[in-house]
Amino acid sequence: QVQLVESGGGLVQPGGSLRLSCVVSGSFLRIYARGWYRQVPGKQRELVALSISAGSTNYADSVKGRFTMSSDNAKNTVYLEMFGLKPEDTAVYYCYIQDWRRNPYWGQGTQVTVSS
Repeated sequence: QVQLVESGGGLVQPGGSLRLSCVVSGSFLRIYARGWYRQVPGKQRELVALSISAGSTNYADSVKGRFTMSSDNAKNTVYLEMFGLKPEDTAVYYCYIQDWRRNPYWGQGTQVTVSS
């Protein structure tokens, strides 16, 4: 069983910053893919950032230059640093991984609200 637990969401003013964390635990040999998605009510979940195997990270055009995904393998933690936040970044953010067998796993989500 693999579990993902996100934290770090909250309310921030436009132009502010947040860092989301995702701790991965459970039985997995290694992570094949890791990423972050977000979703607003009434819309489909959309990709924010995704890294497959040891490749580079792909970002949604809307967050390029403002968001950075990183990971600490020793802590089994994936981060999403968000700068220059805009009201349109308001969403529930979900951590996502695929294990070495390509099984997908999702976190429970953390709310990010950008508002003055």
